[in-house]
Amino acid sequence: MTYNGFKIDAFELGKGLWHARIRREDSEPVVIDGVSFPELEVGFAWSDAEAAIADAKTRIDYLNRRSVLPEQKRRTAHA
Repeated sequence: MTYNGFKIDAFELGKGLWHARIRREDSEPVVIDGVSFPELEVGFAWSDAEAAIADAKTRIDYLNRRSVLPEQKRRTAHA
């Protein structure tokens, strides 16, 4: 599934232990404090896929609030 510019993949790591992996839709890395990540595994061992996805959405919202996407930086730099 996709959400706010990210792809979310829920996966089970052990019986009933759901996690989520997120990556940007444009395949650019996620940069956190100068460190580049092609994808991130987020959350805890949730009881179902829906809970893992809901947690991933929360993390995506946080990432989007604290960062500016590269395209926005380029537009601002050339304005």
